[in-house]
Amino acid sequence: MRWLLIVVGWLFVATGVVGIVLPGLPTTPFLLLAAFCFSKGSERVHDWLVAHPRLGTPIREWREHGAISRRAKVAAGIAMVLAIVAAAAFGAPRNILLLQAGVMVFVALFIFTRPVPPEET
Repeated sequence: MRWLLIVVGWLFVATGVVGIVLPGLPTTPFLLLAAFCFSKGSERVHDWLVAHPRLGTPIREWREHGAISRRAKVAAGIAMVLAIVAAAAFGAPRNILLLQAGVMVFVALFIFTRPVPPEET
């Protein structure tokens, strides 16, 4: 079972890394999921991920402060708006658009009510 958690953790890391360069794909949630998987599967890989200078920063900010960076908040907001615009452009039914917008309102409320990391204040 540990090996499965490690494999899934690496899949989350890969998806998170792709999210760094691909607009609309979130990075932080995938890195948090990877850290969780590694914490149950491999302490060594978990420690590497959390200590990583680039990938570990959002994990540490979330764990220590429950914080999301301003840059991540802006990227999330833009991605949510673009997702609704894209769905409308591809002809999604009105009830689907309303459902999508309703869910995103709650997601946005969660994201934008989180504090920013202390070093950004």
